[in-house]
Amino acid sequence: MTTFRELGILPETAEALEAVGITSPFPIQEMTLPVALSGTDVIGQAKTGTGKTLGFGLPLLERVTVPADVESGRAKPEELTDAPQALVVVPTRELCQQVTNDLQTAGKVRNVRVLAIYGGRAYEPQVEALTKGVDIVVGTPGRLLDLAGKKLLNLKHVRALVLDEADEMLDLGFLPDVEKIMNMLPVKRQTMLFSATMPGAVIGLARRYMSQPTHIRATSPDGEGVTVANIKQHVYRAHNMDKPEMVSRILQADGRGLAMIFCRTKRTAADIAEQLERRGFASGAVHGDLGQGAREQALRAFRNGKVDVLVCTDVAARGIDVEGVTHVINYQSPEDEKTFLHRVGRTGRAGAKGIAITLVDWDDIPRWQLINKALELDFNDPVETYSSSPHLYEELNIPQGTKGVLPRTERTREGLGAEEIEDLGETGGRGARGGRGGRREVEEERPQRTRTPRQRRRTRSGTPTDGAAEAPEATAKDSTDEADKPRTPRRRRRTRVGAETVAAPAEQAEAAVATAEGTETAEADAKPRRRRTRKAVEAEPVEAAVATVAVTEQAEPEAKPRRRTRKAAVAAPAEQAEAAVATAEGTEAAEAEAKPRRRRTRKAVEAEPVEATAVVVEQAEPEAKPRRRTRKAAEAPVVAEAAEAVEAEAKPRRRRARKTVEVETTEA
Repeated sequence: MTTFRELGILPETAEALEAVGITSPFPIQEMTLPVALSGTDVIGQAKTGTGKTLGFGLPLLERVTVPADVESGRAKPEELTDAPQALVVVPTRELCQQVTNDLQTAGKVRNVRVLAIYGGRAYEPQVEALTKGVDIVVGTPGRLLDLAGKKLLNLKHVRALVLDEADEMLDLGFLPDVEKIMNMLPVKRQTMLFSATMPGAVIGLARRYMSQPTHIRATSPDGEGVTVANIKQHVYRAHNMDKPEMVSRILQADGRGLAMIFCRTKRTAADIAEQLERRGFASGAVHGDLGQGAREQALRAFRNGKVDVLVCTDVAARGIDVEGVTHVINYQSPEDEKTFLHRVGRTGRAGAKGIAITLVDWDDIPRWQLINKALELDFNDPVETYSSSPHLYEELNIPQGTKGVLPRTERTREGLGAEEIEDLGETGGRGARGGRGGRREVEEERPQRTRTPRQRRRTRSGTPTDGAAEAPEATAKDSTDEADKPRTPRRRRRTRVGAETVAAPAEQAEAAVATAEGTETAEADAKPRRRRTRKAVEAEPVEAAVATVAVTEQAEPEAKPRRRTRKAAVAAPAEQAEAAVATAEGTEAAEAEAKPRRRRTRKAVEAEPVEATAVVVEQAEPEAKPRRRTRKAAEAPVVAEAAEAVEAEAKPRRRRARKTVEVETTEA
């Protein structure tokens, strides 16, 4: 069996690997190391869990110059630099931490400085570490571009570049950022691409950034096939409403260690984690809606054994290497075969055995059949399965009588709450303390207000109300006591101004009528009474009716205009005419009783019906047509009639003939 020392790596690196129990390389490592150590560009492809991280990590450690190399005579002092000499670009934060830990483990003896740079953390610690000096930088594209754009990250001394999970890095989402980073690097460098899935289009795109690369595709001796032979596959057709019960019973199978449950959406992942926690399982969640502190807390608790069920999205499907994962459950069918391989690859790593269970809903059957065909599996038509199906218990070694709630005697894990949340000084994001709770904690740390709030006193037109004038003599203690007492809600009362406003139109109309009557009475008392002719007597009722209409029209604008129907519009002139006739008759009757009756000639008797009819017709004609009138149009007739009345009074009275006077005297 070949060892790492036989592959030509440095003795210090081999010693560090042997300290953690790693002595023999995997096929991808054994095939890649000789080519990569010579400085050639490499495209490496191998199954998940077969050691690709050390396949590119060991050549990087060999190309870095550290003070230990100067002491041993392998390098010159002028080759030392505090700028990064190697760069590893990864798609996710979790994978960034994973790669950083592996490189630190392998370079521990040589004291190689490795720094992880990714978003969701404070800038200051990363900038401080870059200022002190770094040998290898592992980071995500976003934060790398931020620090490089601010001249805080110097990439001019990079000798080797690695794109881990290259198919994801060269996807449309990351390709612009990767191109910007590559343009900042020296032209003369070594470039290596590693991934479990490497489509032909990605390989063709990668050759643009590489110089005569060597494509290495490693296969393990456990047989042909896309998935690892140590992983036993189970595919069931399950109903969406029965899946939580099925998962709860699967998690109680005999021999189960740590388990990872993959969901397609962040909301589903959070919901399943909460349901499992209510059922008694020690569960944690990792998805994009959580802050970086909460995500790292869940991963640490999962690695330390405080949590044995990790519910996550595809964020944790790549590169996460946790020892002891025996079960992987695909709660929802993955999008494509690449995602399926990376999910399933979280178990059965480094030669261990594992179980992969996929629950396919009725709607996901077409998608699953495409995945099954691409991976050459034997589950084209999954068996319809429920939480009470006998074959589920038999195939997964679930004890008979198991229910969907974990018994209290088996709840031995400490849970997610036992793992402390590290203060990362998170920038922006969706919450520093696992979402929206961080802002609440910051508000609780603020000191409470110490000064007494200013007491507001209510006044009415500048005058204090309800004894507020005595308030300046009160002490601060009394004002504080008054502020502590519960206040009775003030009843709103109708003010005098509001009542006057409501009654104003009616009062104005009455006042106008009273004023007109008073003025007429005063004038009648002041001047001598004169005899009126028949025309003047007949005109008075009409003028009184006009005055009443004018007063009414002045009062009506305050009220809401009322729509009149056609019948009302037609009937209005007739009613006015009848009112005018009745008023005229009443006036004549009163005058007849007041003064002696005089004889009328035949011509006068015949002329009265004609004149009355003419007056009624003249009053009825303007109202015959239902026409909307403006306020100016309504006031115009009143003004005209008033003007005519004034002119009639101002005009000198015509002297009557002597014969007419003598006739009236004789009749009297």
